[in-house]
Amino acid sequence: QVQLVESGGGLVQPGRSLRLSCAASGSSSRIEAMGWYRQAPGKQRELVATITTRGGYTNYANSVKGRFTISADNAENTVYLQMNNLKPEDTAVYYCNAYTPLGTSWGQGTQVTVSS
Repeated sequence: QVQLVESGGGLVQPGRSLRLSCAASGSSSRIEAMGWYRQAPGKQRELVATITTRGGYTNYANSVKGRFTISADNAENTVYLQMNNLKPEDTAVYYCNAYTPLGTSWGQGTQVTVSS
């Protein structure tokens, strides 16, 4: 089983940047892909970005392409989400996700609020 701990959320003004981190522990060597999802109040959880542990292949939601960048440090079992030019509609709880052949794990979430 994989345990995930997110950090880096907070309150930021529109146009500014934040970087989220997600540290994996436990059976982290089995992780094949990691990702970030978000859930705004009253809305369903949606994919933001994913990255594979082999090859570093990335995938982004259209709404964040060109603004957000996902990256991974496999040696540290950590995945990052660099968020630039933040908009009020990016406000949500951001969750880290890890996929292994044995199942999917989720972090507890970190709040990101974009407001002036």
